[in-house]
Amino acid sequence: MSQITARLPDELVSSLDHAAVQLRRTRAEVVRQAIEYYLEDFEDINQAIHVLRDPSDPVLDWESVKNELLG
Repeated sequence: MSQITARLPDELVSSLDHAAVQLRRTRAEVVRQAIEYYLEDFEDINQAIHVLRDPSDPVLDWESVKNELLG
């Protein structure tokens, strides 16, 4: 396992310490889990952006769709 160093504002460290106490975890465990969650969301967002930018996916006109559905 690799070790990294990061500089954080004092307020963020205080919040981190508070969360660690509440969760009964170490700072490192809270940071590790937070990064894991962030990266999972990051991958989901990247996938969504990729799908939205797909030029083969047609863009639908809202008025046409609404008229077709509600007729």
